[in-house]
Order: sequence, then C-alpha cells, then structure tokens
Amino acid sequence: MSFTNVFRSIASRPRSSTKGPLDADEAPITSPVTSQAARFSSGQQASPRTSLSIARSSPAPRSPAISSAPITSKDFSFLLRPEIYHQLSPLSIPAPFRHPSRQPAPETPIPELLNHGHFRAAAIAAVQALTSSPVSATTAAAHPPVDPTDHARVFELLYTRLACLCLIDATSLAAQESKALEDLNSAFYLDPLTGAHLVPWELRVLGVRLQAIGFGDPRRAVMSYYELAREARAQIALAGKAHDHSAAELWKHRLSELGIKVAGALIEMDDLAGAAEHLATLGDGHQPFKVDGDGQGRLAMSRALLWLHLGDVEAARRCVRGKEGKGDSTGERVVNALADMADGEYESALQQWQALRDSMEENDIHDEMVGVNLAVCLLYTGRMPEARDILEGIVDAGQTSHTLLFNLTTMYELCTDRHKSLKVKLAERVATKPPSQQGWEKTNADFKL
Repeated sequence: MSFTNVFRSIASRPRSSTKGPLDADEAPITSPVTSQAARFSSGQQASPRTSLSIARSSPAPRSPAISSAPITSKDFSFLLRPEIYHQLSPLSIPAPFRHPSRQPAPETPIPELLNHGHFRAAAIAAVQALTSSPVSATTAAAHPPVDPTDHARVFELLYTRLACLCLIDATSLAAQESKALEDLNSAFYLDPLTGAHLVPWELRVLGVRLQAIGFGDPRRAVMSYYELAREARAQIALAGKAHDHSAAELWKHRLSELGIKVAGALIEMDDLAGAAEHLATLGDGHQPFKVDGDGQGRLAMSRALLWLHLGDVEAARRCVRGKEGKGDSTGERVVNALADMADGEYESALQQWQALRDSMEENDIHDEMVGVNLAVCLLYTGRMPEARDILEGIVDAGQTSHTLLFNLTTMYELCTDRHKSLKVKLAERVATKPPSQQGWEKTNADFKL
C-alpha cells in the first residue's frame, strides 16, 4: 500500500456562516410534496427525456423515499429492453471457478446467490428477469419476468444488476447500462399523487457515479450529489417538524455520506485543492467526527483516508482523534499507522501494526486489513518471506479479498520467475473455499493472470 503525498499550498479562508447544501439545517421548510404532486400530475406518462425540462425548471426539493408497495401505474418498459444489457463473458474467470460442480444451479433464487457471493450469477439472473429471457422453465420459475408497471421490482432488479457488476470489477459495463435511466431527477420518476420519488435512495446514489462515468462528465457527479443533499436537508427539516427522530437521523447520516462522496468525486476529477477545501467544511470544520457510533466512526475513517490520499496526514489524524487525545481507539491507531506508511516510516508503522494485531488477536479478532498492512510493512523493511507467510496464512484462514490476493501475487512475482504456477495454485486454493457474502468468484485480475 502506498500513498501519494501532494505538495500543494492551499489558500485558506474563514468558513462562511451561511449553510450549504451539505450542512444539516434544522430550520423548518415548506413541504415539497403537495406542490410537486400538483405540478407533475399532468406528466405522469411522460418519459425521463421529455420530462427533463420540467424537472430542471423546478427548484423545489424532492420527496422522501417511497414505500415498498406500488403506488403508480407508470410504464417502465424502456428499462426492460434486452439491448441495454451486456453479455458477461466467463473468460475473465479463472478455470477453477468455472468448474460446473462449483457453479450455482440456474434456478437458484437471487437472494441466495447474493448470500453466497455469486455476484456474476446474480447479475445474469437479474437481467433474465428484467428482459423476460430465462434459459429454461426452471429458471423462469426462479426468476419470473417483471411487470413493467411494478416499479419496486424493476428498480430492485436493476440495483442488483448494477451493484453486482461493480462488485465483479465490471464498473465500465455498469456505467453504460446506467445510462438507460437517463435523468433520475426528472419528474417522470416522481409519483404524481404524493410527489414521492419512485427510485430507491441506494440506486439513486449509485447511479450518480455510474452515469458520470458513462456520460464521460465527472462534474455531473458533483452536481448530482448536491441535488441529493438538497433533498436530504429538506427531509431532515420535515422529520424535525413531525418529531420523527429516527427519520431525521437517517437523513442526517445520508447527508454526511454525500459529503464524503463529493470529496471523492473531486479527487477523481484531480481537483485536489477543491477536495481539501470541501473536506475542511464537513462536520465542524477541522474538528473530528464523533467516533463513538459505528456510522459516524465509519464516516470519520472515510474522511481520514481521503485526507491521506491528499497527503495531509495531520488532518487525517484529527478526523479520528479522541477528545482526550489518548490514541487508544482502534480507528485512531489504524490511521496513525497508515500516516506513518504515507510518510515512509515503515519501521514505526510495522511496530504499530504488530501491536494492533496482537491486541486484536487477544480478543479473538482476526482482521484482514491489519494483516495485509503488516505484510506490506514487512516487505518494505526487507522481510519478504515473513510477509508472504502472513498473507498466505490469511488466505488459509478464509479471507480472499482483492487487496489480499493482489498483494500476495505481487510477492510471488518478486520472489520467483515461476510465479505463474504459484498464481494458478492460489486460484485453485481460493476456489475450494466455501461461498460467503464477501464474494466467492474471482477474476483473472485478482490473481494478476
């Protein structure tokens, strides 16, 4: 693992007292539901393309996520066309994973495929249901064709398809297929009676990045995230007026996640100065997120990793530093070790990773991330055999992430010229592992084949 230090002076200015779209605002606002329902009722049967101008002319924030029950008879058959979806070639899968005895049966339900980590099979099954193209009668019974007016089922299958493509390292295909959704901010995707958005929040967030890639416009992601943030702020205020604290916390968490995603989008645009300025405005400026809860702790860690990517290790440390500054939390210890690695202090980082690993194993916790970083530090300090033994031990324990396999195969390349046979044997070992939700099937890229 390596981090790039960015030597760039960033002009700083005091943060404005006004609140932006990514800040939670407790001030009450007018509900958009009634006005939107009346405004868009005449455009119920429009398409996303024809409704584009109507949606953009209205600055009103959109409504909350829909319920699971269908509330509209809109026709989404334009998302069921077979030409939208790509064929998934099995040639990118190592031979041990393609053995028929290890592949799931065609009639396996999609939830079971997901639970066992068969993401490629789940992506194929989702398309078979969307396009009404099962390969057999048993497959048709397991993945019944979807009704074009059943928007909940259509979007559930579409989210499964796109998410699984990302999980099998086929993001480029997912980006092309997401273009069929066109403008998710269009009035076409609003319920004409209630103004509720028909597309699930998870699919809308995923669609932002995929469509930015598909259309080749990275700025589109930033604008779309701010559009979602405006809606989140509206829902926070509505939940506050209704004294619905659980809904308010949900939307606040979504708003915080959107702030992190904006910073990531700016980094992908190579706007490092803008990403740094944006990160400094999240939360309470340079103050750390609260790390006592799982959700906030994850956001704090995400923010710290972004600062490390930008090369500001002190800002990364501030994100997870406890109130008393003792450095006892796991998150703070992890970031401190990563910061030492970013500074090239591998001996110091090695000691921290080893201490963290020992303390976690005392509590019967075997963390893959800690082991991989420990092995990387051993490699950089000239102790490659020990590093290789640690990574192979993690694989034998059942962990098979892309990062783990990539680092282990890299060490094979550094150790011997006959690394290809070692990679093939590693693929055979991983293929014998029991399926899990973390993903069972691997690609050639995981083993650098």
